[in-house]
This record gives sequence, C-alpha cells and structure tokens, in this order.
Amino acid sequence: MSFQAYLDNIEEKTGVTPRQFIDLAAQKGFAGPSVKAAEVIEWLKADYSLGRGHAMAIVHIIKHGAKIDAKHVGSTGTHRDEADILWLDGKASRPE
Repeated sequence: MSFQAYLDNIEEKTGVTPRQFIDLAAQKGFAGPSVKAAEVIEWLKADYSLGRGHAMAIVHIIKHGAKIDAKHVGSTGTHRDEADILWLDGKASRPE
C-alpha cells in the first residue's frame, strides 16, 4: 500500500485530513522534526483509536511534512508512491 493510500485510510477512519492532524498536533505541542513519536502515538491511540502503523504515518508528516524519500517513488516496494510529495489536504480536494 502506498504512503498516500495509508493517509487516505486514516482520513476515512477518523474524518481528519493529514493537514488537520499536523495542525492538531501543533496545538498539542507536537511539531517539527524533534517531536517524540511515543507521545504522538499515545495521543492518536487515545483520541482516534489509531494503531502504531497509522500513527507512525502521522508522525512522519508532523516531522517531515509532505516530502517522502524518493526511493519509494515508482518502486514496487511496500510503500510505493507515484510522487515524492504527499497530498495532505484530504482525498476530496486532491487533483486528479
């Protein structure tokens, strides 16, 4: 499953877009590259019933924004994506 599909699944489950998660995290003091994953995972588990894998996807976008490693672009690996930039503003607004 692509990273983007993972984020889409989180949005379907929670009703919260990736960009909204970044904003919510910042309001809780979880922002930037130095954020501690364990704290974010605990918050997402308690408030959104997200498991570790989904929570780690949110940790990634909190720390790194929309950019993903180019090694996953066009690959056949587990987290393959079509581009190295993720769409964070929700499935409904994603350009085709």
